[in-house]
Amino acid sequence: MTYDLILALIAFAAVSSITPGPNNLMLMASGANFGLIRTLPHMLGVSIGFVFMVVLVGAGLIQVFDAFPVTYTVLKVLSVSYLLFLAWKIASNRKPPRGAEAGSTPMTFLQAAAFQWVNPKAWSMALTALGVYAPPSPTLLNIVVVAVFFGITNLPAITTWVLMGQQMSRFLNTPKRLMVFNVTAGLLLVATLYPILWP
Repeated sequence: MTYDLILALIAFAAVSSITPGPNNLMLMASGANFGLIRTLPHMLGVSIGFVFMVVLVGAGLIQVFDAFPVTYTVLKVLSVSYLLFLAWKIASNRKPPRGAEAGSTPMTFLQAAAFQWVNPKAWSMALTALGVYAPPSPTLLNIVVVAVFFGITNLPAITTWVLMGQQMSRFLNTPKRLMVFNVTAGLLLVATLYPILWP
């Protein structure tokens, strides 16, 4: 990859990683409810899980989807169902911010990594990164380079959302404010389904 192409990839990764989407809304809610330290596994799961996803998709998994178009429909149904479940889980959380008194826990590393496979925005980002910034007929090394640069750029961007949520937790010190925040975050997460439900 050329230097100019790498710079363009980093710019694309930064913009697409920091704009609102399912990952960022969930990370903001986690930052507000659990703080930065307890959200670290979630953050690393997003970044590393996405890197792994890009490598597998670039290495040929996308050909499986092209060969069996029904898999796109299955993926769509899974994505919508899981995002609705997560939105309900966030909206119905009434635990005090950063409180684990009633067993409330943030998303784990593996849960966050697995979530990338049903995240519509992650698929869009992965396909665009590979289609635009990897050379034609890319080698595995080209694919890994795209994935790694994306991952390196992604982590600081998503950290911003966690920190925003953590700062907001100062104002979520009453049950009513926490309820309003979590319901709003849940509704915004549902709104991210718009591009796949009405393309």
